[in-house]
Amino acid sequence: MALSIAGAGGIMIANLAFTTPILLAALAILPILWWLLRAVPPAPIKRRFPGIALLLGLNDDETQTDTTPWWLLLLRMLAVAAFIIGFAGPVLNPEEDRAGSGPLLIAMDGSWASARDWPARTARVEELLAEAAREGRPAAIAVLSEPPVGELTFQSADTVAATLAGVQPRAWEPDEDTLADWQTRLGDTAFETIWFSDGLARDSRADLLATLNDKGDVTVIETPRPVYALTPAVFKDGRISVTALRSPSGAARDITISAIGPDPNGTEQELATATASFAIGADQAEILLDLPTELRNRVNRFEVQGTRSAGAVTLTDDALKRREVGLLSGRNDQEAQDLLSPLYYLNKALVPTADLIEGALQDMLLASPDVLVLADIATFSPAERDDLLDWIDEGGMLVRFAGPRTAAADIDATDPLMPVRLRAGGRSVGGAMSWGEPKALRTFTRDSPFFGLTIPEDVQVNSQVMAQPDPDLAERTIASLTDGTPLVTRKPLGDGQIILFHVTANAEWSTLPLSGLFVQMLERLAISTRPAEIAAEDLAGTTWVPEETLDAFGVVRDAGNLAGVAGETIAEDPIGPELPPGLYAGEDRRIALNVLPADATLAPSSWPAGTKIEGIVVAQETPLMGALLSLALALLLVDIIASLALSGKLRGSATAALVLIAVSALPQQSRAQDDARALEATSEVVLAYVKTGDSALDRLSDEGLKGLSLSLFRRTSVEPADPIAVDLETDELAFYPLLYWPITESQPTPSSDAYAKLNRYLRTGGMILFDTRDGNIGGFGTSTPQGRKLQALAAPLDIPALEPIPQDHVLTRTFYLLQDFPGRFTSRDIWVEAAPADAETAEGLPFRDLNDGVTPVLIGGNDWAAAWARDARGNPRYPVGRGFAGERQRELAIRFGVNVVMHVLTGNYKSDQVHVPALLERLGN
Repeated sequence: MALSIAGAGGIMIANLAFTTPILLAALAILPILWWLLRAVPPAPIKRRFPGIALLLGLNDDETQTDTTPWWLLLLRMLAVAAFIIGFAGPVLNPEEDRAGSGPLLIAMDGSWASARDWPARTARVEELLAEAAREGRPAAIAVLSEPPVGELTFQSADTVAATLAGVQPRAWEPDEDTLADWQTRLGDTAFETIWFSDGLARDSRADLLATLNDKGDVTVIETPRPVYALTPAVFKDGRISVTALRSPSGAARDITISAIGPDPNGTEQELATATASFAIGADQAEILLDLPTELRNRVNRFEVQGTRSAGAVTLTDDALKRREVGLLSGRNDQEAQDLLSPLYYLNKALVPTADLIEGALQDMLLASPDVLVLADIATFSPAERDDLLDWIDEGGMLVRFAGPRTAAADIDATDPLMPVRLRAGGRSVGGAMSWGEPKALRTFTRDSPFFGLTIPEDVQVNSQVMAQPDPDLAERTIASLTDGTPLVTRKPLGDGQIILFHVTANAEWSTLPLSGLFVQMLERLAISTRPAEIAAEDLAGTTWVPEETLDAFGVVRDAGNLAGVAGETIAEDPIGPELPPGLYAGEDRRIALNVLPADATLAPSSWPAGTKIEGIVVAQETPLMGALLSLALALLLVDIIASLALSGKLRGSATAALVLIAVSALPQQSRAQDDARALEATSEVVLAYVKTGDSALDRLSDEGLKGLSLSLFRRTSVEPADPIAVDLETDELAFYPLLYWPITESQPTPSSDAYAKLNRYLRTGGMILFDTRDGNIGGFGTSTPQGRKLQALAAPLDIPALEPIPQDHVLTRTFYLLQDFPGRFTSRDIWVEAAPADAETAEGLPFRDLNDGVTPVLIGGNDWAAAWARDARGNPRYPVGRGFAGERQRELAIRFGVNVVMHVLTGNYKSDQVHVPALLERLGN
């Protein structure tokens, strides 16, 4: 292994350093010591043998000395080597002082790929700034996804550290042109750079690295953890396809992708999940979801479970929410040629992007389609007319196409199912009896939904139904011919609208159905959903207002008052500060801008040879001297025992004495540990949780109680120590005021001795908070596995009669005023000790005179530990709800936890307020 200098007077071998390396030279004497020990025989063994007298006087011309066994020599060599290495001062993962001077620039990619481990990045930046402050070095921070404006300015490291809380990643990658401009403003001052890379390759890295190298030393810090991302979901072959990406590729790996959307009550839930499996060396994996139309249309986004990153979230829009479109023709097309069928071109245009239904008119209305397309249907029965009007009034869109029947029908001028009044008969242009040449389409006006679409030159109209002049005609015309006659008209009706194409749906009267313009017009009317790929010409002339934006951590937020964006910008420009990822709304449809396009790929960053690269998390420095010296002493003890055994002196009382010395240390250590545990639990307030045997759940309980302890420290005069895990079989419970007991279906049932201990704990003032973590979806202890397990676990306990927590229970006002007690779930079903039957409301007070003790048990299922849990930096560990409502739910969960602890520590002292009137009266007398 290569040696490198670890500091003054130290040598480092890989991740191992020595504070006194000169002592390692003593290892060279080990071969000499081996030879000497081999030459010295062991002490002879004395045996009394009467026949030895016959050998007296005889001479042995050849003598041979026995040698020490090889394994004993090896044992002694190891002991000596352990002593030498131990005194040399070995240190594992030594903290290396950064040999830098002058200004320090901390450059952070700050992209969505950095968000997944942003707390670890900021913690490392804090360490670097603290080190710079100790050395008096000025510093600066630059987030490359949105570089600072103006010249690069260095400040004191303490001043920069104070701004670190406001440094956040962005939901986009650094822009090459923006970085090139920023490089010109770095000034002439030399500085050292610490570059926090997000681990992804991009073209702008090489130029920036060369510029920074010209300024001074550059150290790159990045994590080897893979980056996961999702491309936009697309609908193909009747299923939703989502492609997951990772960088770098490596071993086979499965990730879970969730489909998120509102349930029928409007609450956002996980609607479906699927597993994406990456093969060995693969960087892409696809999932296919077959969801019913109703469920598919409720999906708002897909996200990778357990990954906090905007790239791991893909929003959905109208491209996925396929509309149900009913098609009905005025004539039977079963025997007609396809190209002559009024519905043929509509089918071709809508099948890729909509769910089509056909049948009788009233049958289709019962299916509540989004759109009804009627091809050359002129008249309706009174029942059909009334049903259509009701459906449109509730938000339906009726699209009608003209034809020979419409032209020949005597349509009432007041017909509510027509957007405009029609002349009797039609207009034919370009034929033998025509009024002139075939007409082309006029450029769409700005107030038309078709504004910006390019009109092909080969689109010609030969015949049409004419609209009667009317004061509202110009307002209702959204497309017209070059001579000004209306081609498409529209009018609103209730929450819906009626649209009339004044030509046929086939190619009899015009070439419009033969062109791509026909499909674009249907899309603009939101008859069909837009295709997955957005073309600039499709969005030309439109304006899109952001409704929701996606931050770097994958959280969907309200867009607020962000300005609208031109359609061409959405189609062509990359996402960035001026175009953040999110959901943008047009006149009657929405477009999702995601972090990654459909054809995106991920590749790991590649750095030139000689670039210094470090990991984000630095292993803690661990001195090894004590461990090696203890090992050496243990080896010498084994050597003594082995030598005595070989010499025959290890027998009888000596053997017993050695065994007694070795064994007696164990119970003393155990007793010492028990005493230390008791001292720790009684010297401070300590919250405890019951070990369940599930390591993940026990870790969650520990994190949850740590988070609750932190909240108590910040908000109250209670200063709890770190929580302790309790084994019901072996640990004493009397030290702990509160036991948090999460319930799992598989946890073991305590023994009779443990139940005796639990009953004694409850009778002497302890409280157990039972948490089934099921949201009480089955009610109290009824149909969930956790509820049934709780019933079995609680049966041997001496639990008093219970009742749902009343509104005037002391827990509702111990510290905070509460009426809801959510955790990760929001059920209010919490059971406490029932109040006495004779408890009455005191005059002038809003609560009863309840029992004076603490309820021995609290039973609920809201998974409070998950809502309380915090990471090492004090940030929430697990998501609770969504957006502001979720943070409010987490705050109420913390307040409930504070109330529980204050209740168990102070009792029902607030109920003593019922005696206030009597006390005041007595004092007055």
